[in-house]
Amino acid sequence: MTTHTTSQQQARREAGRREGVPWWREAVTYQLYIRSFADSDGDGLGDLAGIRDRLPYVASLGVDAIWVNPWYPSPQADGGYDVADYRDIYPPFGTLDEALALIREAHGLGLRVLLDIVPNHTSDEHPWFQAALAAGPGSPERDRYIFRPGKGSDGDQPPNDWLSVFGGSAWTRVTEPDGTPGEWYLHLFDPKQPDLNWDAPEVRREFLDILRFWFDRGADGFRIDVAHGLVKQRDLPDVGHDTEHVLAPPDRVDHPHWDRPEVHDIYREWRDLADTYDPPKIFVAEAWVTSVQRLAAYLRPGELHTAFDFDFVRAPWRAADLHRTAMTSLAAHDAVGAPVMWVLSNHDITRHVTRLGRAQSDRPVELFRGRQAPADVELGRRRARAAILLELALPGGVYLYQGEELGLEEVDDLPDEVRQDPTWERSGHLERGRDGCRVPLPWSTSGPSLGFGSGPGWLPQPASWARLSVEAQERDPTSMLALYREALRLRHELTALGAGSGRDVSWLDLGPQTLAFSREPGLTCVVNTGSVSVGLPAGRVLLASGPLDGHHLPPDTAAWIAPA
Repeated sequence: MTTHTTSQQQARREAGRREGVPWWREAVTYQLYIRSFADSDGDGLGDLAGIRDRLPYVASLGVDAIWVNPWYPSPQADGGYDVADYRDIYPPFGTLDEALALIREAHGLGLRVLLDIVPNHTSDEHPWFQAALAAGPGSPERDRYIFRPGKGSDGDQPPNDWLSVFGGSAWTRVTEPDGTPGEWYLHLFDPKQPDLNWDAPEVRREFLDILRFWFDRGADGFRIDVAHGLVKQRDLPDVGHDTEHVLAPPDRVDHPHWDRPEVHDIYREWRDLADTYDPPKIFVAEAWVTSVQRLAAYLRPGELHTAFDFDFVRAPWRAADLHRTAMTSLAAHDAVGAPVMWVLSNHDITRHVTRLGRAQSDRPVELFRGRQAPADVELGRRRARAAILLELALPGGVYLYQGEELGLEEVDDLPDEVRQDPTWERSGHLERGRDGCRVPLPWSTSGPSLGFGSGPGWLPQPASWARLSVEAQERDPTSMLALYREALRLRHELTALGAGSGRDVSWLDLGPQTLAFSREPGLTCVVNTGSVSVGLPAGRVLLASGPLDGHHLPPDTAAWIAPA
């Protein structure tokens, strides 16, 4: 495997930043899904030692930061998003000392470190929930969660009609300490993930202390899981519908358990804490809301710094849709003085190579839903190459999901018996779940898990991934990996790219199948989403996502152009 000089990459990161611009306004952040990144001990599960071994590779890409998915002790009912202890490390991943070493080593490579906080719910094995079960109705221990008596003459019906996003009712009845059927507790996700009661002052104090624990140990910020959750309407009214989905915005603005106005009070407290550090710590929200304007409300002065832009993720691969969505997102963020965080894939949604390889309609793209039509993966890769040049050229920051730099597709044909996502069982095997985007990375062209570890990984990889491995792509100057490295190098060197606002974008009309814009000084991005080649503006091509046809841009290709 070729070794890249990370000191040069670090120097480029420093040189590419605008003076006085906070790093998070333009950072490119690489998401690490621990269990699927690298396995150091051969047990089939990725771990912290594997990440530490491969940190130079991550730095060599030219990214500015890493986001590490939950590494806390957990029964792993939902891939670590069921936390049993927020101040320690899941033993199969490593130890607290290893986690702190990872943070130090990442900093030594010029990488900031974002962790993942899960504030909507805990594990049912968290000491607080175990204490709540033992204490009984009306106790202070139960007030940390949302317990209610059931409906019906003997309380055998759920308190309301709320549904779990993983399928089934959002309520589970407990057996009281005396052995009798008792209250019900709320879990908007899996029954092993009871929702916390954010009206309880003790819950608010506890999470401020958790944030402080990791900030004091070097974490630069947090991604907030289900940031639009936490607060529920106090009278818990019925929702009145029979579907709920993990990756879809609410069906109304005034929803009883999503995007409640009171949640902003929590984030103002978190921002106050983050701002006591020098330099200040930062947050990025995962918030599925009804509009980008609602998303921007989380980013008002004094609240969160950034949030993932899921509207752009769901835009069809058509110039008009991409243009409209980008303009709307930029305008909404500009209104509150926040940067857009562009993203193509993550650990919850179908990998974008597969999404882009499917027929595009005039409707938002399904990110995670049942069984879909087969994808033309090679078409998807061609479009994915163009899509990353588009996102890296837009003002703001970008989040990359591990493996997208290799052009990995969704693994749609995993054997049913290996699926672990709770959605699979809770939906009665109607929803395949998210395992297909979580398959371990291929590092080499051979081996039982293509270099992921010394033995098989926790999910099987397609044999075809050998040619997509890091080892294979390091030798190919036309590979997806080479494209990512060159695009990120240029992004740090070109002053036109990185931080900015919608006011910094001049949209160009090059025809209905072409998305084009310029940013000063002297950079034009052109993306052809159509079926025929289009002429490029005059200038010198700095980078193209695929071969050009003279000075024409072929279908599903993008280019960056500088003045001649």
